[in-house]
Amino acid sequence: MSAGILRVLVVAGLSLGLASCSVPRGAALQQEITYEADKEHPRLEVVPVTRASAPALAAWPQSGWKGGYSWLSRGGGSNTNMIRPQDRIDLIIWDNSVNSLLTSSSTKAAEMRNLLVGSDGTVFMPYVGPVRVSGQSPEEARRTLQEKLNPVLQDAQVQLAFNAGQGNSIDIVSGVSSPGTYPLPNRNYTILSALSQGGGISPTLRNPVVRLQRAGQNYEISAKQLFKDASKNIVMRGGDQIIVEQDDRFFTALGAAGREELLYFDRDKITALEALSMIGGINDNRADPKGILILREFPNSVLRFDGTGPSKQQVIYTIDLTSADGLFGARNFTINPGDTVLATESPVTSIRTIFGIIGNLVGVSNSVNNFVN
Repeated sequence: MSAGILRVLVVAGLSLGLASCSVPRGAALQQEITYEADKEHPRLEVVPVTRASAPALAAWPQSGWKGGYSWLSRGGGSNTNMIRPQDRIDLIIWDNSVNSLLTSSSTKAAEMRNLLVGSDGTVFMPYVGPVRVSGQSPEEARRTLQEKLNPVLQDAQVQLAFNAGQGNSIDIVSGVSSPGTYPLPNRNYTILSALSQGGGISPTLRNPVVRLQRAGQNYEISAKQLFKDASKNIVMRGGDQIIVEQDDRFFTALGAAGREELLYFDRDKITALEALSMIGGINDNRADPKGILILREFPNSVLRFDGTGPSKQQVIYTIDLTSADGLFGARNFTINPGDTVLATESPVTSIRTIFGIIGNLVGVSNSVNNFVN
């Protein structure tokens, strides 16, 4: 057999082997993901992200979370505290009367310590009975008790000290250096003051979220927004519970990107361009800049057929990074928790791979030719 014939047979055999298998790739091509949208009964919807479409897409229903945080408006109060049920007060009653009902000749003061304010808002005063003090400041309660006592002990003077109970305390449950129960020093005590008293938010928390439980309702705000906006620094109420946790929202990155992994949100909102930056951009040698895909799933309850929302549960948003239209669209398109950012493979990559393999085949053929000769 001549060297030329053997060379042709080697190249042909290797070429047939190449034709019988797929070219190795690290990611899918865009058309491989989106082709189903062209079927007669597609199960998914493909939506281009452009300057024109971005505002309308921002009004679509949210997925992955409710779309924002709910927080209370700031309110103020007095710099004095207010007595509530379960608080405790200490009373000292001074009486110089010779025939005092409370004091002796050697002791001119009667002490009543740790008096519990009952669930009905009253404390018991000797020779007077229950006296309502709930809803009053310590000074107002002192005057009330003084007035109730005067008909019995005309010259007596009342001294009152206030100790906050559960109704005038808050709980900082987690996310600070020193969690615990803290009494409210006044009615103008804010959440930032509470967090500071608890030692501040732990620096180990990623994008911390401050949650407030009050009267059976839950409220939340990102710590960054709380620190930034003074109007969010709300006044605490007795019984409030503060929980500081790190943000658990995430999206995933796949394909020909700088990183293929699960990434947590590091801010309240992340745009598509910011997400691409977080994943290290796209691979210059592999990725198709015209084929950036955002995969998102919606619940069946939000599907719409008038263009104001998704018509399919599974939606693929396409972004073209080679045009200003696509770049500005990506800049105004928000990533939702649970989204998948997929950088598809460029078709040119497959062509390069094929030419590389063919080059290798030619090299093998030349080696065979040299061996024969």
